[in-house]
Amino acid sequence: MSVSTILLIAIGVGVLLVIFGLISIYNELSKERILTQEGSSGVGTCLQQRNDLIPNLVETVKGYAGHENKTLTEVTKWRNQSAAATTVEEQNTASKGLSQALINMLSITESYPQLKADTQFQQLSAELGRLEEKINDARRYYNGTVREYNQSLAVFPKNIVGNSFGFKPAVFFAEDEAARVAPKVNFNN
Repeated sequence: MSVSTILLIAIGVGVLLVIFGLISIYNELSKERILTQEGSSGVGTCLQQRNDLIPNLVETVKGYAGHENKTLTEVTKWRNQSAAATTVEEQNTASKGLSQALINMLSITESYPQLKADTQFQQLSAELGRLEEKINDARRYYNGTVREYNQSLAVFPKNIVGNSFGFKPAVFFAEDEAARVAPKVNFNN
């Protein structure tokens, strides 16, 4: 074998290794992007469950505190925005507003002992608390997948492959610390 043949074989092997490396990196980034999409879908499912519960809760509160229309209207407004949100940024904004509106709505229940004693209200409030915990868990999972994916996009050589194929960093779910806490309702008065 001549030196030129060995050189061509070495170059060919080197090119194949680079191609296989690029394919491997592309596949890893694709898998990580799919995990972030799965995480986002999980958050969306939990948010939809909360959005489905809220009208029942609003109607129950309205039966006892119908004159608190401003607060109930705010809850409905933010619930509709949450249901219509199509991006993580829109969901972040709607979720912040909805959480605050729910806290306001649940705080007005303190003035209505009959409402606090209502079995349906108690069940709906408990379910809302469970859903808030599920939402926080889903967001935590989503943010973990986003962290892994974004870290992959930030390091060499994955950043070169990612940029070449149009991979974009994902957006974290971020809320105010107060909004992360499920609303607390005290029924012992």
